[in-house]
Amino acid sequence: MATISSAPPGGASREGGAARRVVAGMSAGLVLLALALFASVMFGSRTTSFGEVVDVLSGTADAQVTAVVESRYPRTALAVLAGLALAVAGTLMQGVTRNALAEPGLLGINAGASASIVTATAFLGATGSTAAMWWALPGALVAGVLVLVIGSGGSGRSQVRLVLAGAVLTAVLMAYIQAVTLTEPQVFDSYRYWVVGALGGRDFDVFRAMVPFAAVGLLLAVILARGLNALALGDATAAALGARPWLVRSGGLIAATLLSASATAAVGPIGFIGLAVPHVVRAVVGVDFRHQIVFACVAGPTLLLFADVVGRVVMRPQELMVGVVTAFIGAPALLVAVRRMRGNA
Repeated sequence: MATISSAPPGGASREGGAARRVVAGMSAGLVLLALALFASVMFGSRTTSFGEVVDVLSGTADAQVTAVVESRYPRTALAVLAGLALAVAGTLMQGVTRNALAEPGLLGINAGASASIVTATAFLGATGSTAAMWWALPGALVAGVLVLVIGSGGSGRSQVRLVLAGAVLTAVLMAYIQAVTLTEPQVFDSYRYWVVGALGGRDFDVFRAMVPFAAVGLLLAVILARGLNALALGDATAAALGARPWLVRSGGLIAATLLSASATAAVGPIGFIGLAVPHVVRAVVGVDFRHQIVFACVAGPTLLLFADVVGRVVMRPQELMVGVVTAFIGAPALLVAVRRMRGNA
């Protein structure tokens, strides 16, 4: 006797094709990440060969080569964690606000971290990358929480309020930063290196300080992934499916704040990672946030590592800060995103 399938014609094949695309995308992403990791420890003011890197990892290299390669470990680890944090934060922001141009700076986090750095440098004598990390973090978190409180709510109108709150707070803090740096030249001289965004000059203390905040933010993102899928269908549909839109939205914004605040405090306000990577992620693995978050953990570090390598090589023996390189990479991504939005309007 023949049986009748309840699945729509071609449904199984479409699901199988989507699964194969996710697997292929993740496999390619992991290969590129491995290449980026090796490139990060190979290239710098002195280039080491692939064989020398392997010798260092196996413990058979000479002391000079070992010192050169191991000196690149902290910035490589920091690039992985910061790239992951910024990419996942951008994915969350775009999902929560349903705005393809949303990115972590929307919450005023960059301005909050910058204002905190300027305050600590001008009035408390803070110096050094580790001190900058600890002073930037509370400023970034306070700014993010303040924007969330002002722009809180569950309706679509609240998302506009969130953007406006971020814009207003950023404007106020930037005016404060300009007032302090213009009257205190030594503060500006220190601040201008941090504000561009760089991975050099950091040690594992900065990495270790960033880990707890990034870990909590990432855990929240993973927990909320299913709820974000429901939220993408609209608040009414999400509620009908058992999700709580206000809770998912608030949790997503808190997770994005923790992730982007820790990354910004550690390496400075590196732009476009949180904007460009989510678009790449959606193009590769589709709209399922469970896949997007996992792939963002691969794509973000890969992009930031390659950008850092380019910055080290293109002006050798000097170094172009990674924030400048990501801006050159991210600007075309922004233009493409705007054109796609206009075409879908």
